[in-house]
Amino acid sequence: MNSKPSISYTAYMQRAIASLKAEERFGTAHIYFYALRSYTGFVGGGEVYFGALNRQALKRYEAYLLERSHSWNTVSTYVGALRAVYNRAVDEEVIAGDYRLFSNVFTGVKVEKKRALRAEQMQQIVGRTLSDTRHRPDDPRRLPDGTRSLSDRTRSLPDAAGRLPAGARSARDLLTLMLLLQGMPFVDLIHLRKEDIKEGDDGTCRLSSRRRKTGTALNVEVVPEALELINRYRSASPDSPYLLHFFDGMHSREAMYNEYRHRLRNLNYGLSQLSARCGLKGVRISSYTARHTWATLAKYCQVPEEIISEGLGHSSLKVTRTYLKSFEGGELARANRMVMACVFAGKKEVWTGT
Repeated sequence: MNSKPSISYTAYMQRAIASLKAEERFGTAHIYFYALRSYTGFVGGGEVYFGALNRQALKRYEAYLLERSHSWNTVSTYVGALRAVYNRAVDEEVIAGDYRLFSNVFTGVKVEKKRALRAEQMQQIVGRTLSDTRHRPDDPRRLPDGTRSLSDRTRSLPDAAGRLPAGARSARDLLTLMLLLQGMPFVDLIHLRKEDIKEGDDGTCRLSSRRRKTGTALNVEVVPEALELINRYRSASPDSPYLLHFFDGMHSREAMYNEYRHRLRNLNYGLSQLSARCGLKGVRISSYTARHTWATLAKYCQVPEEIISEGLGHSSLKVTRTYLKSFEGGELARANRMVMACVFAGKKEVWTGT
């Protein structure tokens, strides 16, 4: 470093956090806060100066995190946050630094734990989530085999969980709902608005929204079982713009973000209780389980990856998306029903083309 900066790394990062909050980027601000707190703990507390960031120290910090049982992805998240702020200081000429300072520490992504459940494991989890709601014999929204609704199927499943605490019951409902909605992430589910759900002339119900993370469009057919769960958690407030009762729309964006974090912690705790009650030893269930399970089972049913990507609202198949048009809602609904048949009926339907 050629000159002494006029501001410490701590103060500069706190300024960056304040700027992110002003831009309502609360998720990134949250990561920066915990990354700074973690590195401050590593150096023994107090003010962190730019001089504390060097290759040797960063490598020791990586080892420090791993020794405390943090995952490689947590290492990547924290180091990535430290790097982003450091590089910003270089860009703004606060310091004369080295853009490659962080090149010897991990900032990638590792697939560490399998988050998807097998169909029979998901059966144990969802159990009797749904009530005894039957389709009419001529209902066009029946499953591919045309025999019974999902609710009829779940009535015959063993309720391995037995009597559940209220938090675990709510967690099971939400996990089921996310699965029924094409593996919708909890952050997208909780932010759904009343205007996002519409009933068509043919009696089918659809959700149209956008991913919070990527802005990618989501288009989901709401099967009756999903609608039943939506109604169970639907907002009763006429003043709230949100579909479900978790937000009232009366608070600041930062307060809403904090409420979302609180709800997410409660969901994951309830899912951990659920896993234990269902006897799934060593199986970690989280808010991502429905999403990963939906994708994995769709792949198991040989649904084309492009349709899986479309159903999940992914933007990862960039090359494919340069020439693929959006799939028709019927194709996505078909893929979703195949996953549901696999989970609730133990029946593998194989994609045979459109």
